[in-house]
Amino acid sequence: MEIIPAIDIKQGRCVRLVQGDFGQETVFSNDPVEMALQWQSSGASRVHVVDLDGSKDGFLGNLALVERIGSTLSIPVQTGGGIRTFESANNFLSIGIDRIVLGTAAIENIEMVIKLCEKWGTERIVVAVDADGDNVAIRGWLTKTSTKPIELVKKMSGIGITRFLYTDINRDGTLASPNFCGLESMVRTSGQRILASGGVSSLEDIRRLILTGVEGVIVGSALYKGLLKMEEALIVAKGETF
Repeated sequence: MEIIPAIDIKQGRCVRLVQGDFGQETVFSNDPVEMALQWQSSGASRVHVVDLDGSKDGFLGNLALVERIGSTLSIPVQTGGGIRTFESANNFLSIGIDRIVLGTAAIENIEMVIKLCEKWGTERIVVAVDADGDNVAIRGWLTKTSTKPIELVKKMSGIGITRFLYTDINRDGTLASPNFCGLESMVRTSGQRILASGGVSSLEDIRRLILTGVEGVIVGSALYKGLLKMEEALIVAKGETF
């Protein structure tokens, strides 16, 4: 299972939110590029970069910074947050960003997702399934839709998407442990590759996530607050005894 450190950018700084609440912000670094390099040197095989300003407002306010991270690192970068037009998605993929994560666009602009898959292939497209209770939330998690998580996965699978990022919003940034049952159900029901996000706080959480069958996990607060060490998490993720 892959351990993927998160780099959430708000107004040029590396921050963490609690349950996506823009009013509950903790700043961990004023230099997201340096933070990305730190995770790379700790053994990360990939980083997950989110433009929080973009996810909320729908424009790529930290575009240049995300590009700098992508050009500086030697490991793959996946990024999301405010990618709602073909042009913005195409720009990221053209400059070498390995994967883009689409959330709002997957609900509101399926034609765009199809067009991107046709041009770039499905391996470089990840669809975010941001679960607020039993429904999917979009636009920086500020808008709750009537779409169920599994409905979104099935619809996107129908156009060729094979990798999904499942986040339990109510656990994100809380260190309250992931929604193991929800993740296991999503893996089993969808038959697709699932990345987990939200609530990871310990090595035991990593061990339990392996049993759910997820492909990887996005880890944020636990790493930044020192509850998890990247090197130890990588060992456990390989199924080795620590």
